[in-house]
Amino acid sequence: MGLSVQLAFRIAIVWAAGFLIAAIVRALLPETAGITLTGRQTTLMVPFSRVGFWTCLLAALTVTGLVVIRAMLADIGWNTLR
Repeated sequence: MGLSVQLAFRIAIVWAAGFLIAAIVRALLPETAGITLTGRQTTLMVPFSRVGFWTCLLAALTVTGLVVIRAMLADIGWNTLR
């Protein structure tokens, strides 16, 4: 039970930090600065604020997945992760 609570706490911290950093990035970077992707028929402007936002959320999701996989491996008895 203690490991499950610790796992839930770690995941909550990672997600809270991810959302906080994503919100800060979105607030600080202007919408007019970004990457322009040019195709044959259209041009797409992707603001840096959105790239930063989704990067932070993807990082939180990745860390969550790694923590959950590590906990699952520890539950089946794989002790080389410590």
